[in-house]
Amino acid sequence: MTKKLKLSDEILLSVEKPARYLGNEINVIKKDIDEIDIRFALCFPDVYEIGMSHVGLAVLYNLLNKREETFCERVFSPWNDLEKLMRDRNIPLFALESQDDVMDFDFLGFTIQYEMSYTNILNVLDLAGMSVYSKDRLESDPIVCAGGPCTYNPEPIAEFIDFFYIGEGEVKLPQILDLYKVHKNNGGSKEEFLIKLLDVEGIYVPKFYDVSYKENGEIKAFTPKHKNAKEKIEKQVVMDLTDSIYPDKPLVPLIQTVHDRVVLELFRGCSRGCRFCQAGMIYRPVREKNVEVLKKQATELIKNTGHDEISLISLSSSDYTRLEELTNYLIDEFGNDKHVNLSLPSLRIDKFSLEIMSKVQEMRKSSITFAPEAGSQRLRDVINKGITEENILSGSSQAFQGGWTRVKLYFMLGLPTETYEDIEAIAKLGQDIVEEYYKLPKEVRKRKPQIVVSTSFFVPKAFTPFQWDAQDTYETFMEKQSFLNKKINKKSIKYNCHDAETSMLEGVMARGDRRIAKVIHSAWKNGATFDAWSEFFKFSNWEKAFVENDIDPLFYASRVRSFEEILPWDFIDIGVTKEFLYKEHLRSKEGKVSPNCIDSCMNCGANRFGGGICHEH
Repeated sequence: MTKKLKLSDEILLSVEKPARYLGNEINVIKKDIDEIDIRFALCFPDVYEIGMSHVGLAVLYNLLNKREETFCERVFSPWNDLEKLMRDRNIPLFALESQDDVMDFDFLGFTIQYEMSYTNILNVLDLAGMSVYSKDRLESDPIVCAGGPCTYNPEPIAEFIDFFYIGEGEVKLPQILDLYKVHKNNGGSKEEFLIKLLDVEGIYVPKFYDVSYKENGEIKAFTPKHKNAKEKIEKQVVMDLTDSIYPDKPLVPLIQTVHDRVVLELFRGCSRGCRFCQAGMIYRPVREKNVEVLKKQATELIKNTGHDEISLISLSSSDYTRLEELTNYLIDEFGNDKHVNLSLPSLRIDKFSLEIMSKVQEMRKSSITFAPEAGSQRLRDVINKGITEENILSGSSQAFQGGWTRVKLYFMLGLPTETYEDIEAIAKLGQDIVEEYYKLPKEVRKRKPQIVVSTSFFVPKAFTPFQWDAQDTYETFMEKQSFLNKKINKKSIKYNCHDAETSMLEGVMARGDRRIAKVIHSAWKNGATFDAWSEFFKFSNWEKAFVENDIDPLFYASRVRSFEEILPWDFIDIGVTKEFLYKEHLRSKEGKVSPNCIDSCMNCGANRFGGGICHEH
């Protein structure tokens, strides 16, 4: 395939990073358009460097391009410098590989990882030349679909998307494309295709459902309005992770991205049951990949990319049962003369993890990160964090003994049942860690320790035990942040804090219903794009949008729900039952800790998928 660049040299030389728009990476896939039946534009609605660091995008790109008759190309949100030029010169949004307009494609598929990208989705649709509302789009427009963690509550963006895929794409995407190929060859309409999708498990087509509301604003009923529309949409799960398709020749960008490294996925799911964590619930059950396959994949990936770092990813890397064997192999195989570093995010605080980290970082002692989430043991029990103060202090002490002097600590403010004593405990815990360092012999203390305490604000998420809880208001968040700031000893500890306005908006959209679509649309019209970037975010765009649509954000963010209330995402079945989540909700109020799935089964419901940790223990 030969291609002519969409952007002239004049434009490319006038934007910040022209390589974002060229599609000439190492291992890029090219196909002859004339031999293709289905064209799929896969969009990560953020800037190139963010999207290219996302493993899910790489998996889907590889999966779809394994199909001979399908060509999957990438689309990202153009940075603001190029967007202005595109709008000034009427240049429509294009895909990287062929440089063809997005409008030439059969599908435009979004992978949605965070709520603050919602306005970027509208911007992408508009730049492509489509109406943002699905009801207003033309027959000739691409079919717009979406997946990813945010789509487990699809309702705030339901009016912009033709269909949602709930779950892991490897399971049903091939079936959907097979269905579409036949449908397209028979000259079927978009409407007819969406009706056919109602028979596919895991697919939600919003136009075939009605929502009605009570006078108090709660949902009165969520009703299918087509005879084939299912009352429950069941998430799709890859049960055999070992034999599932994984990219062996991932794209290697020619500019620096957020994560320039090889990524090995150890397992999906998490057994720990933290009550604030959506991923820990929606990705159940835990499914591990065979260690021998991981060794083979590591070798292929290093050979095919030339990267000098391997990252082992999962929600809790320490819980991989063959972690020690795998890390020893990777260090022996790629360390020393090959100079390939190993990174292990998501390690827990214990001796086992620190021993592994010592091996990994023998030559370079970078910072070590702990995530206690709450300062007091009482509140850690409420959120079911499963670590004690003794774990944290002994882990910090062992880290200092192992040569680390920089420790990062992550906490949340605004967790359910939080008191000011719990907040003060964050400052005390940070200071206790500083004092652990000074317990070391003087000759070992070669430099001053760097302790960094970072706080974000709690956002209640769908499909967690806290989905019924109120989020703190902006004013309360700021009071708590100011209180903690005064309590922290700045001589010993650096304090970083998250933005409370974006957290409040995340709270609105994470638990919003279809009425929020009007707010998202208005905010975008007011100029909101790249809201996840502090330099672009303007809360005034959103304040105005809420007023324009007569919607109170506190109704969504700062209101307690009852168990009987119909939640906007109740029609989605993730395996984990609503009854289990509510039991965990009640246990949290009593400060009761629930066991790790490895130790004891709490009958959450995920065992019905017929595999993974539920059937191994």
